[in-house]
Amino acid sequence: MSDDRLPLALVTGGASGMGLATVERLARDGFRVVMVDRAAELVAQEAGRLAAEGLAVEGRVLDLTDEPAVRALVQSLGPITALVNNAGVFDERKFAEVSSDDFRRAYEVNLIAAATLTQEVARTMPEGGRIVNIASRAYLGARNHPHYVASKAAIVGYTRASAMELAPRGILVNAIAPGLIDTPILRALTPERLAAQLALQPTGKAGRPEDIAQAVSFLVSPQTGFITGQVLFVDGGKSLGGSGA
Repeated sequence: MSDDRLPLALVTGGASGMGLATVERLARDGFRVVMVDRAAELVAQEAGRLAAEGLAVEGRVLDLTDEPAVRALVQSLGPITALVNNAGVFDERKFAEVSSDDFRRAYEVNLIAAATLTQEVARTMPEGGRIVNIASRAYLGARNHPHYVASKAAIVGYTRASAMELAPRGILVNAIAPGLIDTPILRALTPERLAAQLALQPTGKAGRPEDIAQAVSFLVSPQTGFITGQVLFVDGGKSLGGSGA
């Protein structure tokens, strides 16, 4: 289902996890949502499911590191009111084993692809547009993935720079820093590793993809008009840094 009268939202990495929850939430909020992902089968399945529920959702298969394809997609869609840069890569490496290629891949997807898409979307984004970048609580520092940490710290810096550049046009740019969220990555942990992670949570539990979708919904709402350049932690209090004792 598509209705060109609705404001248009574009969500990357939208076929699963936090991205899929965001696609569904924004569609229920009244957006026409384009779900972008590399996983063709998932895109078809999830976009079809949501459209069958009467939601204005369509799927596009795209590798966000393919800059000509990114530009072509944006030009084909017309002005986008809300952009959610959710797509990213994550893997673990011990500090001494991280290679320059690991850093390049993390930056290529987590920063450069998001920056390229943002730049293209911003060319025609209307006044009142909203951009939300999905960072990570890990940008404050974490073990066993320095390349990922650095790339997410970079997306926070890019968020602040973009917010300053686009504020004169009435476009607001913010970031969300998720903590431990119940996604396939989390479920792949061993029971011992999961228990250790949960023990660090002040709330004692992981968040849900819907918690991130709720935060995105807040930041892209027309009623949220005086927040830009900020990082919203959605992490169950882990960023508080206290011992909990």
